[in-house]
Amino acid sequence: MVRRGALLRTVATAAVLAVWLAALVVPPVMLLRARADWLQRLDRPEAQTQWDEFRRDMRQQSGREGPVQRKVPKSAEPPARVWLRDYFRLAVVAWLLFVGVLGGFFSLLVAGVLRGAPLRLSGDPTGGGSLSEDQARRHCNDDEQHKHNAENTQ
Repeated sequence: MVRRGALLRTVATAAVLAVWLAALVVPPVMLLRARADWLQRLDRPEAQTQWDEFRRDMRQQSGREGPVQRKVPKSAEPPARVWLRDYFRLAVVAWLLFVGVLGGFFSLLVAGVLRGAPLRLSGDPTGGGSLSEDQARRHCNDDEQHKHNAENTQ
């Protein structure tokens, strides 16, 4: 029975580790695979034309009065192209850092909970008892400890 519990904890810990590694590696790999296609699409003249039209519309709307003030984007290129070209490595490093640290910490917490002391149930043949029985035993042990302490101080 104890061996089975240890095996389940080991499998659960391995599963948590596998999920953490997958969350760490899969998104950057998928983004890397899609990056070339996205950049190719964004390098087409149609994409640049759409961006120029958008900037022109923003320029026209920026002087109007209304509940929302529009600002003209400063970049002459679409932001997705700039991000994929100039900031892609930074985004991957940030992903690895944050998911690595936060996910690793969470995985350690889960692994610690899984490897913690097993619960003792009242029907457990290994000596587990009810909460009141455990408290009574603990109180008895405390009394014995106080007696030993008193004897040692004299």
